[in-house]
Amino acid sequence: MVTVFYFRVVVVISFPLMTLSFNDIYGADSLEQFFSNTTVCHGLPAFVYKDEDYWRLENRTLFHTTWVFVGFAHELARAGDVVPITVGGKPVFLIRDKDGTVKAFHNACRHRCLKLIDRPGNAGPRIRCPYHSWVYALDGRLLSTPFFGGPDQHIPEGFDTTAHGLVPVHCEVWHDWIFVNLDPEPEPFAEYVAPLATRLSDIDVANAQPVAILDFGEVHTNWKLLMENFIEPYHVQFVHSTTTEQPLKDHSTVIDGCCLGSAVNISNPVNSGGNTLAVDSLYLTLFPNFVFGRYVPDQIGVHLNIPVAVDRTLQKRAIYITDGGQRDAAEIEALKKLWYDVHKEDHAMVERLQEGKASDVAAGGGMLSPHWETSVRRFQELALEAVSRHSREGGNP
Repeated sequence: MVTVFYFRVVVVISFPLMTLSFNDIYGADSLEQFFSNTTVCHGLPAFVYKDEDYWRLENRTLFHTTWVFVGFAHELARAGDVVPITVGGKPVFLIRDKDGTVKAFHNACRHRCLKLIDRPGNAGPRIRCPYHSWVYALDGRLLSTPFFGGPDQHIPEGFDTTAHGLVPVHCEVWHDWIFVNLDPEPEPFAEYVAPLATRLSDIDVANAQPVAILDFGEVHTNWKLLMENFIEPYHVQFVHSTTTEQPLKDHSTVIDGCCLGSAVNISNPVNSGGNTLAVDSLYLTLFPNFVFGRYVPDQIGVHLNIPVAVDRTLQKRAIYITDGGQRDAAEIEALKKLWYDVHKEDHAMVERLQEGKASDVAAGGGMLSPHWETSVRRFQELALEAVSRHSREGGNP
């Protein structure tokens, strides 16, 4: 007797998140409090900081359609230097080519799409895929496809190597700062950066010299909370009471297109001896993630915030000097210690903010100061607009 088993193959077709808009996931009434017409505004609801669905939505919309700050050009000093990055959940790498130009490419071999660059370093004169040894020039051209057509044929008949180089990503270097945009037709970079460039016109940014990098690794918070914390001055005299001497009354907020932040002009300067920050300053950002600090008379600090998960952000700070002078090792170490302490004070707050988003109380978005947090409100509007404009339905959620 022969027993025959019959197997039925059931194919389940689901609609992936990438086809869904904001309204599909959360509904139009999810932002009712955020858009309520009150003097004291509500902030964004908790789900935009903690939900995996919203994080994926941001990746396919906001981070695919804006200029994103991704690195420091001085860390790609030599031809062949490479740095893998993630933008909008997609693998990309930065490289300095033999002509000295910093470029960005999708981090995938054109053969089987293996991730080509998996750690920072130097690729040498060419980029070689470790899987089947396809070779690319530093400018992305496909140079070699060994035995791709057979034992004695490297290039199959009809295969056009010029059409199968690495796929470029729009990349711009502004001073020492590298920006990329995954959009095939991005906003012109000059227009994007103009509001900040205008505000820095009296600073010799072009000759700023990097003197130190602080690498904080992962901060356990959503990227937006790091940005919002930098933008608003309200917390400074409370959180940074021992590391800064910049009275709250001397601050003002800045809203200029996608350039948001605050400024401080100290009415009664003090001599802190360099142990605390007690100078006139500009705290400016470019949406979504570029952070620029100007500290009179001779210092700049730039934060690199790279979102890697809904509740994790990689952070570095580069410290620059603008007066052309030299700093000895002790001075640089003192600067590093000051800024390390300031950042750690901020990290403690933003990580607790992230934890607080799990509370039912956070569903309403909390409250924003109508005076000190106007730039935070605008940042939140821009973040929401970027997601809703490019989701399937478009327009306001």
